[in-house]
Amino acid sequence: MTRASMTESRLGFLLGVAAYGLWGAFPLYWPLLEPAGAIEILAHRVLWSMVTLGLLVVLLRRHHQLAAIMRTPRTRRLLTVAAAVIGVNWATYIWGVNNGHVVEAALGYFINPLVTVLMGVLILHETLRPLQWLATGVALTAVVVLTLDYGRPPWVALVLAFSFGTYGLAKKQANTPAVESLAFETIVLAPVAAAYLAFLVATGNSAFGTHGVGHALLLTTTGAVTAIPLICFGAAAIRLPMVTLGLLQYLAPIIQFALGVLLFHEDMPVGRWIGFAMVWVALSVFTVEAIRHRHRQLRLTAEACAV
Repeated sequence: MTRASMTESRLGFLLGVAAYGLWGAFPLYWPLLEPAGAIEILAHRVLWSMVTLGLLVVLLRRHHQLAAIMRTPRTRRLLTVAAAVIGVNWATYIWGVNNGHVVEAALGYFINPLVTVLMGVLILHETLRPLQWLATGVALTAVVVLTLDYGRPPWVALVLAFSFGTYGLAKKQANTPAVESLAFETIVLAPVAAAYLAFLVATGNSAFGTHGVGHALLLTTTGAVTAIPLICFGAAAIRLPMVTLGLLQYLAPIIQFALGVLLFHEDMPVGRWIGFAMVWVALSVFTVEAIRHRHRQLRLTAEACAV
């Protein structure tokens, strides 16, 4: 490996840590926007993200790529689905964080890789390897354990995991660059967000501007807060192997879990610890198997090229 490639890899790693670290720190940010409700925060996030990403599209001269998305019916349909489910994901996460469910939100992102694999089997008819089935089985058992502990299904975690899994599936099928695709998604959601904010203003229930200039300015930062980790992630993705990026994804839920337990002091009875431990075992099996499979594929490819 040359010095230049090592420098690029190191930069990619730092950018990946920055992206997932920022996403992990989100539980510290959303409560700052209260007393605005979760849906009002979501509406502001959509509109300010649209403005921020629109500026990025112009500055990066990506308007031709955005126009191409709008001209392609199949891509438009897929990204409209993506917009709908990411709206559900954002709303659920903001509500969960602002209502004492930070640990449960972290669980959603812990199980997301396993949910994505399961969706690949059910929707794309992909075949799982034996250890992947084992990891999925352990994770499903963990959900049952956590359901018994909570006295209800961990619906915040499940909605987050399945909505983000569906989002990833739609984005994979659309196969479009991150900035332009998210810009399109916010354009799709913007009319609904604007209508909701207009309704709040008309009924006198808007939090924007009624709690001081500082609070109003904080609401406008939701666009930058959405865009910055996305940009870091995009820059990391082109510099890092997928295995490294896959391992880094666990950084965000680890930070969220630590914040929920250590800072917000959310309850963690024995049953909940057992459920989370089972999830972590499932993720360990899944990750180790994925790394071994990747190395095996690379070795076979190298041997084939050597023949």
